[in-house]
Amino acid sequence: MEHIVIIGNGISGVTTARHIRKLSDKKITIISSETEHFFSRTALMYVYMGHMKFENTKPYEDWFWDKNKIELKKALVSHIDVDAKELKLANNETFSYDKLIIATGSKPNKFGWPGQDLDGVIGMYHKQDLEQLEKLAPNNKACNRAVIVGGGLIGIELAEMLHSRDIPVTFLVRENSFWSGVLPEQESALINKEITDNHIDLRLGVNLKEIKADENGRAKSVTILETGEEIPCNVVGLTAGVSPNINFVKDSKIETKRGVLVNRFLETNIPDVYAIGDCAEQREAIGERKPIEAVWYTGRLMGETLAQTICGTKTEYKPGHWFNSAKFIDIEYQTYGWVWAKPKENEARFYWEDQSGKKAIHVSYDKNTRRFIGINTFGIRMRHEFFDRVLTDRKSVEYVITHLADANFDPEFYKHYEKEIVTKFNTENATTIQLKKKSWKRIFSKA
Repeated sequence: MEHIVIIGNGISGVTTARHIRKLSDKKITIISSETEHFFSRTALMYVYMGHMKFENTKPYEDWFWDKNKIELKKALVSHIDVDAKELKLANNETFSYDKLIIATGSKPNKFGWPGQDLDGVIGMYHKQDLEQLEKLAPNNKACNRAVIVGGGLIGIELAEMLHSRDIPVTFLVRENSFWSGVLPEQESALINKEITDNHIDLRLGVNLKEIKADENGRAKSVTILETGEEIPCNVVGLTAGVSPNINFVKDSKIETKRGVLVNRFLETNIPDVYAIGDCAEQREAIGERKPIEAVWYTGRLMGETLAQTICGTKTEYKPGHWFNSAKFIDIEYQTYGWVWAKPKENEARFYWEDQSGKKAIHVSYDKNTRRFIGINTFGIRMRHEFFDRVLTDRKSVEYVITHLADANFDPEFYKHYEKEIVTKFNTENATTIQLKKKSWKRIFSKA
């Protein structure tokens, strides 16, 4: 019986195992050193915040794996021998495979800062990080202040977690505005305000110089490079992005750059060896996408795709239109298509923001053809199916503005704001788009 071995029990590896099992009776083993069972990584913050227990983050009951004949092995892989089709584990055990899937995800970036490995310095990606945070910062008596380094999604999640326990937080962001490499200026400013409104000490345009230790070898303060200011703290969160977790692969014959290099079928340069999820790097980027995408839904889709290939139906990975979602403390964020931090030469923009500073829409479109390119939404929940369709059908920006009520989950939102949004668009574009009354009346009648 063919033996499929998957290294990594995150969303990518587990999805692959589940779909292989649906399609075949192959022997499947998942190896992970992090946890015994698969859990939702995005839910870790809610465990610390008291909204759920860790066992609630596991999508499947513990009996699921035996019932579906998926063997789980808790171990750390230290080397891959592709000639012998064998894995060497950290305990010197060897483990053979017929087909190997590398799905080891990401690890937090470190940039050689002095003190970056001290006790009290953590990332926020693995279950062990959560356990360490609970030990270091159970309350504001044990932790007088935390400093977070890095202005991305993981950083703001950690800030919200600590803030939920009334622990003072200083947030060091290298850019001059939060996430300004991704968000346009207006949205970045909106999130800056959301952070400071929650009494988080946001420091923009600054870099970490070093982390200093106390007499017990634990972090006691950080120093800012630009000013030399020393900030006392008990916990330092390093959240300056992530990189593929592939150190154990680099001394094998498997080709790597930042990640494990794969083609459109998620195949490496070695027969019967594949890579998926955050650790996989496309040899040629797909459209406007980055070669490495540390995104939950793309990891799941890679797993579904690869399972087809493993079970005899060779299938190309096609991620479709870009989308993503996140939460900036109390403001939900969604993006569909492409809204770059700065518009490209052929692009025009339409931006609307509610006077509360908690809701906004930013639309990108081709200024020559009027084709809709993408949308960012803040504080507003939109339907993925709508934007997937209008992007596929290459609809105009006027069509999208006219039909935004069809995309919205909350009819009350458009009852209050649709006229304002359409009027602003008409004014800026010298158009006369009419409110799509039939659409929103129909939606209201269902509410």
